[in-house]
Amino acid sequence: MALADNAGCAKPSEDFPFPEIIELNVGGQVYITRHPTLVSVPGSLLWEMFTQKNIRSLARDSKGRFFVDRDGFLFRYILDYMRDQQLVLPDHFPERSRLQREAEYFMLPELVKMLAPKLSKQNSLGDDPCQSDPEELSPNADATRNLTSASAMLSSAVAGGPGGAITASMGAAGTDVRRAGFITIGYRGSYTLGRDSQTDAKFRRVARIMVCGKTSLAKEVFGDTLNESRDPDRPPERYTSRYYLKFTFLEQAFDKLADAGFHMVACNSTGTCAFAHDQTDDRIWTSYTEYVFYRE
Repeated sequence: MALADNAGCAKPSEDFPFPEIIELNVGGQVYITRHPTLVSVPGSLLWEMFTQKNIRSLARDSKGRFFVDRDGFLFRYILDYMRDQQLVLPDHFPERSRLQREAEYFMLPELVKMLAPKLSKQNSLGDDPCQSDPEELSPNADATRNLTSASAMLSSAVAGGPGGAITASMGAAGTDVRRAGFITIGYRGSYTLGRDSQTDAKFRRVARIMVCGKTSLAKEVFGDTLNESRDPDRPPERYTSRYYLKFTFLEQAFDKLADAGFHMVACNSTGTCAFAHDQTDDRIWTSYTEYVFYRE
């Protein structure tokens, strides 16, 4: 059984046992690359694997691809580094420490150094060329500043006045923590309009309620009813338009926004119409509507 033929396009020889094009199965993720890429860093684990003469000692999957039992998602960054010895990560990359562990496993010391947090002379995190945004290191920095400000105001009130002053300062501090911002609620609805303008029982059938706005505000207002599955790692101070609610009652969303101090400031809607059946006058209306809420 010629497994090597399944692992690449060019046939290996006795002097050169590996094909030019190599297929890898890393933790269930399939990668296709050139042999020179895998041996581009001398002394690395991949270099050791793909320079040995005994090709049969390497693990294969059922389709003859070379198998590596590591994180298949993070291996893309390992492979990118092997191509040109540079590291480019996406904004707000949440797997930095895990990628550093993968770099240690694949014996890539220079990549480990790139991923290690750098310390300034004041023992604080300094500038990192691979880090695109300081929020990645401290996603709750803004909330921390708000809590610090609130604590300072409370301490000042305790030191300088009676109980009435303390209560007022606490109220002011609470107002500071609730930040201003916009949240947009959007939904697609439909209903059928029949003869004599009679609508059916499925009037205003809402398929899904979308939430657009700053991540921290959306989580504050909707809590556990917010579905983040399509944008799970969004930092608190970034904006998203991919969240939606786990319920389909608009009034429930409006109640939550009102409880959080938001007021509706604008709305817009578009609609289309189509005949439900050629034989009848029933028409299906579909619409998309957005409501914009704001809190001062």
